[in-house]
Amino acid sequence: QVQLVESGGGLVQAGGSLRLSCAAEGSISRIDVMAWYRQAPGNQRELVASITTGGSTNYADSVKGRFTITRGNARNTVYLQMNSLKPEDTARYYCKADHVGGWYYWGQGTQVTVSS
Repeated sequence: QVQLVESGGGLVQAGGSLRLSCAAEGSISRIDVMAWYRQAPGNQRELVASITTGGSTNYADSVKGRFTITRGNARNTVYLQMNSLKPEDTARYYCKADHVGGWYYWGQGTQVTVSS
Protein backbone atom coordinates (compact mmCIF):
# COMPACT_ATOMS: atom_id res chain seq x y z
CA GLN A 1 0.00 0.00 0.00
CA VAL A 2 1.13 3.52 -0.80
CA GLN A 3 0.03 6.77 0.77
CA LEU A 4 0.58 10.09 -0.99
CA VAL A 5 0.98 13.21 1.14
CA GLU A 6 0.68 16.53 -0.67
CA SER A 7 1.58 20.00 0.51
CA GLY A 8 2.27 23.48 -0.80
CA GLY A 9 -1.08 24.76 -1.98
CA GLY A 10 -2.46 28.13 -1.03
CA LEU A 11 -3.67 31.52 -2.19
CA VAL A 12 -1.53 33.56 -4.53
CA GLN A 13 -2.01 36.57 -6.78
CA ALA A 14 -1.92 36.23 -10.54
CA GLY A 15 1.67 36.17 -11.77
CA GLY A 16 2.89 34.59 -8.57
CA SER A 17 4.44 31.19 -7.89
CA LEU A 18 3.76 28.14 -5.77
CA ARG A 19 5.59 24.85 -5.30
CA LEU A 20 3.62 21.69 -4.63
CA SER A 21 5.20 18.63 -3.04
CA CYS A 22 4.01 15.03 -2.92
CA ALA A 23 5.73 12.34 -0.89
CA ALA A 24 4.91 8.67 -1.35
CA GLU A 25 5.02 6.57 1.81
CA GLY A 26 4.78 2.82 2.18
CA SER A 27 5.65 0.31 -0.53
CA ILE A 28 7.36 2.80 -2.81
CA SER A 29 9.81 0.50 -4.58
CA ARG A 30 7.24 -0.36 -7.22
CA ILE A 31 6.18 3.17 -8.05
CA ASP A 32 6.59 4.09 -11.71
CA VAL A 33 5.13 7.28 -13.17
CA MET A 34 4.13 10.08 -10.82
CA ALA A 35 1.90 12.91 -11.91
CA TRP A 36 -0.10 15.96 -10.91
CA TYR A 37 -3.73 16.36 -11.89
CA ARG A 38 -6.14 19.15 -11.12
CA GLN A 39 -9.87 19.54 -10.86
CA ALA A 40 -11.80 22.78 -10.78
CA PRO A 41 -15.46 22.87 -9.64
CA GLY A 42 -17.71 21.58 -12.38
CA ASN A 43 -14.80 20.30 -14.44
CA GLN A 44 -13.29 16.89 -14.97
CA ARG A 45 -9.98 16.01 -13.41
CA GLU A 46 -7.23 16.73 -15.91
CA LEU A 47 -3.57 15.87 -16.24
CA VAL A 48 -1.22 18.75 -15.49
CA ALA A 49 2.16 17.05 -15.72
CA SER A 50 3.77 13.65 -15.33
CA ILE A 51 7.27 12.28 -14.88
CA THR A 52 8.70 8.80 -15.28
CA THR A 53 11.37 7.19 -13.12
CA GLY A 54 13.79 8.00 -15.92
CA GLY A 55 12.90 11.68 -15.82
CA SER A 56 10.82 11.94 -18.98
CA THR A 57 8.15 14.59 -18.58
CA ASN A 58 4.82 15.43 -20.14
CA TYR A 59 2.80 18.63 -19.71
CA ALA A 60 -0.65 19.86 -20.54
CA ASP A 61 -0.51 22.53 -23.21
CA SER A 62 -2.05 25.05 -20.84
CA VAL A 63 0.91 24.88 -18.44
CA LYS A 64 3.86 24.40 -20.78
CA GLY A 65 6.55 26.96 -20.12
CA ARG A 66 5.08 27.90 -16.73
CA PHE A 67 5.07 24.69 -14.70
CA THR A 68 7.94 22.30 -14.07
CA ILE A 69 7.62 18.79 -12.65
CA THR A 70 10.63 17.18 -10.99
CA ARG A 71 11.31 14.10 -8.95
CA GLY A 72 13.37 13.83 -5.80
CA ASN A 73 16.56 11.80 -5.63
CA ALA A 74 14.81 9.03 -3.75
CA ARG A 75 12.18 8.94 -6.55
CA ASN A 76 9.36 8.80 -4.02
CA THR A 77 8.81 12.54 -4.05
CA VAL A 78 7.49 14.67 -6.85
CA TYR A 79 7.36 18.44 -7.06
CA LEU A 80 5.42 20.87 -9.21
CA GLN A 81 6.90 24.33 -9.54
CA MET A 82 4.19 26.66 -10.77
CA ASN A 83 5.19 30.08 -12.08
CA SER A 84 3.24 32.87 -13.76
CA LEU A 85 0.06 31.56 -12.22
CA LYS A 86 -3.26 32.57 -13.74
CA PRO A 87 -6.75 32.64 -12.24
CA GLU A 88 -7.66 29.71 -14.51
CA ASP A 89 -5.06 27.61 -12.68
CA THR A 90 -7.33 27.68 -9.64
CA ALA A 91 -8.22 24.09 -8.77
CA ARG A 92 -7.61 21.29 -6.36
CA TYR A 93 -4.35 19.62 -7.32
CA TYR A 94 -3.94 15.88 -6.85
CA CYS A 95 -0.82 13.74 -6.85
CA LYS A 96 -1.04 10.34 -8.57
CA ALA A 97 1.42 7.47 -8.42
CA ASP A 98 1.31 4.51 -10.79
CA HIS A 99 2.29 1.08 -9.55
CA VAL A 100 4.18 -1.14 -12.00
CA GLY A 101 1.47 -3.74 -11.45
CA GLY A 102 -1.03 -1.51 -13.25
CA TRP A 103 -2.94 0.10 -10.41
CA TYR A 104 -2.50 3.59 -9.02
CA TYR A 105 -2.90 5.76 -5.96
CA TRP A 106 -4.27 9.25 -5.39
CA GLY A 107 -3.41 11.82 -2.79
CA GLN A 108 -6.05 13.79 -0.93
CA GLY A 109 -5.39 16.94 -2.94
CA THR A 110 -4.23 20.43 -2.13
CA GLN A 111 -6.09 23.61 -3.03
CA VAL A 112 -4.51 26.25 -5.25
CA THR A 113 -6.34 29.55 -5.59
CA VAL A 114 -5.07 32.31 -7.87
CA SER A 115 -6.64 35.73 -7.43
CA SER A 116 -6.83 38.25 -10.25
